[in-house]
Amino acid sequence: MLLLDLFLSFLKIGAFTFGGGYAMIPIVEKEVVESHHWLTQTEFTDVVAISEMTPGPIAVNSATFVGYKIGGLPGSIVATAGVVLPAFLIILLIATVFISFEKNAYVRGFMDGVKPAILALIVLAALTFAKAVPFGGISAEIRSAVIFGLVLVSVLAFKVHPVIALLVSGAIGIFWR
Repeated sequence: MLLLDLFLSFLKIGAFTFGGGYAMIPIVEKEVVESHHWLTQTEFTDVVAISEMTPGPIAVNSATFVGYKIGGLPGSIVATAGVVLPAFLIILLIATVFISFEKNAYVRGFMDGVKPAILALIVLAALTFAKAVPFGGISAEIRSAVIFGLVLVSVLAFKVHPVIALLVSGAIGIFWR
């Protein structure tokens, strides 16, 4: 029953998420933290951070990790299959018919309507992370704000590679306690 629940939950997540892994984060959170209580909020935040840092799509990585935590190797397989299956089928369908419909007003309208929704879900994911930042006191608050500011400026203004920014941020977190 647990494996079926994992599969169906991640099938739903995969089927109703447009815009990629970041847009998927609030939906995954709703399923695994609020609906099924498979993870705590802190565990979920850790899963997303690890999923982002490891190679591969964040949706697949998080499904695999959650599935493994809940149901071991079989859990990781069914959760991953569930999250991937809808995208695979949708892309297969789109690839076969989209070219003939891409100029259709309804298809264009749908795409124009989905884009701002995707942006809203990505912003919601960012707010979820902002809530999870440890504000245990003035020094933790300042440290988090400084790291945030350094990463934002270094990536936007100085074109520092995001991986370098993550590694430096981790080092700052280790040594600035």
